[in-house]
Amino acid sequence: MTSNRIFVAATLLSLLAAVSPALAQGGDTATVQTVVTAVAKSKENPAPLRRQDIEVQVGGRSAQITDLVPLQGEKAGLELVILIDGSARSSIGTQLRDIELFVKSLPPTTAVGIAYMENGRAAFSQPLTADKIAALKALRLPAGSPGSTGSPYFCLSDLAKHWPSNNRENRREVVMITDGVDPYNLRFDPDNPYVQAAIDDSVRAGIIVNSIYWQNRGRYDANFYQNNAGESLLDQVAQVTGGKAYWQGVGDPVSFAPFFDDLSHRLQNQYELGFEAPAKSKPGIENLKVRLNEPEVRIEAPQRVMVAPQAVARQ
Repeated sequence: MTSNRIFVAATLLSLLAAVSPALAQGGDTATVQTVVTAVAKSKENPAPLRRQDIEVQVGGRSAQITDLVPLQGEKAGLELVILIDGSARSSIGTQLRDIELFVKSLPPTTAVGIAYMENGRAAFSQPLTADKIAALKALRLPAGSPGSTGSPYFCLSDLAKHWPSNNRENRREVVMITDGVDPYNLRFDPDNPYVQAAIDDSVRAGIIVNSIYWQNRGRYDANFYQNNAGESLLDQVAQVTGGKAYWQGVGDPVSFAPFFDDLSHRLQNQYELGFEAPAKSKPGIENLKVRLNEPEVRIEAPQRVMVAPQAVARQ
């Protein structure tokens, strides 16, 4: 009888030992920060965001908001890369002036880099710099050789993996100028592995991806269906990373100026949103939903977020 009691007690202790670490781990949380954008629905300047109006879900579970900070003043730091498709049609020369004016309009707190998509990588001729005149020395007509880029999503992944700065305090944003056509998968496929890899690499690096549609040279880029697929893929990348995709139909826009004006306005209305998420045993990507209970303002946020282990996330 005594031996039976000892056996039962030992069994209970072993079960508790197995369960208690799981309970302890489930109670651990990691603080996560992401960048969100306030967009007015009916007027030019959106009302300031308020913490009490925002709801966050991570991995389908409600998350507690820890802070909401306007990215202005001391928090206005931004690193912006303009990534131009090396296969872009040479008529993009008509848009270089708009790119130049946009870069010059950026505040002193913004560091700029201009890179070109070449053979599956993002090629820089100059580092990120707050000197706008120096940054613009890298602006030139792309080579315009059909197929010289590879996939634009290879180039985005390369940029995310080799971001030209180690500063994680500043926002990171990209403006891709390309038609978004993936020559290795010409139809619109939301599960395109190269696109998904580029999105995940951008999320890991904390990059918001914006894009401006401009046709490339080559037979694939003269087809309505391929170009429509390219626009859809660019829109997918922008939505998941919290950015904006700009285009006018499936033809080249007359001017980039309206797009840059809108982007400048977005950059002035961004916030760092902090919240708590269940800590992971190793860094991983979780789905993110951010909802704003304010009828006059829309909030745009990434749809995926990087969650680190507790010890790492709290550094």
